[in-house]
Amino acid sequence: MSYTRRIARNTLVLFLSQIISYCLIFFYTIYIARYLGANGYGILSFALAFSGIFSILADLGLSTLIVREVARNKYLAKKYINNIILIKIILALLTFFIIIISINLLGYPQETITVVYFISLSFIFTSFFGIFYSIFQAFEKMEYQSLGQIFSSVIMFIGVFLVIYFGFSVIEFSLIYLISSIIILIYTIIIYVIKFSVFKLEYDREFLKTTLKDALPFGLTGISVMLYINIDSVMLSILQNSEVVGFYNAAYRLVLFLVIIPNTINFAIFPSMSQFHITSPASLRNINEKYFKLMILTGIPIGVGITLLASKIIILIFGNGYTQSIIALQILIWTIVFTFGCASSVRLLEATNKQLILTKITSISVIINILLNLILIPKFSYVGASIATVLTEIFISVGIFNVSKKFGYSIRIKKIFHDLLRIIFATFIMAIVILYLYNWNLFILIFLSSLTYLVTLFAVKGINNEDLSIIKEILTPKR
Repeated sequence: MSYTRRIARNTLVLFLSQIISYCLIFFYTIYIARYLGANGYGILSFALAFSGIFSILADLGLSTLIVREVARNKYLAKKYINNIILIKIILALLTFFIIIISINLLGYPQETITVVYFISLSFIFTSFFGIFYSIFQAFEKMEYQSLGQIFSSVIMFIGVFLVIYFGFSVIEFSLIYLISSIIILIYTIIIYVIKFSVFKLEYDREFLKTTLKDALPFGLTGISVMLYINIDSVMLSILQNSEVVGFYNAAYRLVLFLVIIPNTINFAIFPSMSQFHITSPASLRNINEKYFKLMILTGIPIGVGITLLASKIIILIFGNGYTQSIIALQILIWTIVFTFGCASSVRLLEATNKQLILTKITSISVIINILLNLILIPKFSYVGASIATVLTEIFISVGIFNVSKKFGYSIRIKKIFHDLLRIIFATFIMAIVILYLYNWNLFILIFLSSLTYLVTLFAVKGINNEDLSIIKEILTPKR
């Protein structure tokens, strides 16, 4: 099986599972937001953000390192699992202790503190089954991870409806997150034992020392990313109130749902990129450029389309009680355009052992984001937080592209320039259709505008013969 077909297969498996999972997440998030209202949803969103920031301490980049190293040498899988479990236990206890101290020092009400405790424990259990997911990913057995994701979403979906049915509070919603993560941990352990091997605790001091050193840049990057994603919600909670956090997160969660696209491809493509760094630099460059084109081809029309349709989307999904989230969505959606655009370069730096550089960029971006939030939130509330997020994403994208040039894997702008013009033109035609048919049903409007974009893109040859040949290879069964 060629690397293109293998990546496509893994991407398809993950994408289908992500679609199912995210559909379930999407719907139960809507029900949670509508049931709790902006204030209650704000409490839950704050707990997810606050716990998310600290959760990376329970992993410190170990999961990402396992994928890279085991993808290169499958015989290392057992050694990593056996040694890392002990470290994960220590990190988990330390993380939860830090969370307890931090949330109590901030002086939040007991209800909020309890929600944070349950959500934090769920993140910690998630970090444990994350190392088993890393092994599945390294062996390119994406189906096991996919089933786990679907299973988790189903549990959450059922749990949310039970909580709503019995009229429980935000505390019971947070408890569902914990129950789900415990069940998925049990599932991943069973799959690993049956399909791979029985594990046992080991302590190889030199191996762990080297592993932690190599994983630390990934961990620091993860901390920076989690801070970047979640610090705005935490700062809004501290500087404003829970209701404002609810308005902001109604828009922000919709944007984060769209990250399913690069995340799915990232999981599938990372093992191959790691291998090609050693075996075929030309193939690595080709994957990087194709990935970049796919992302801008997807990201630009999404940014324009949702900006124009934000009002319809927010009212349909969350109801009239969340109309203040409309402007936040119109601003925040542009983070997706830049996130999509630099997704290939982010994975490239990780696959080529340049994760420390990525760590420096993301660390600086967090500082910038915090400073922007401190300036903009007191004046403009959640709108200021939205602007700060977009400006920070622009900084990250520019920094990553500039760094990529130094290592010979940068996107060749001349090669992609004409494709970019065609994509922009097709998006412009799509925007005209949206504005002209704006009063139509939202779903019909999305279908017609998407169809217009694709037809126009094909008409102006925004997808060339090389792209079509790769698609043909992917779809043609191996003989």
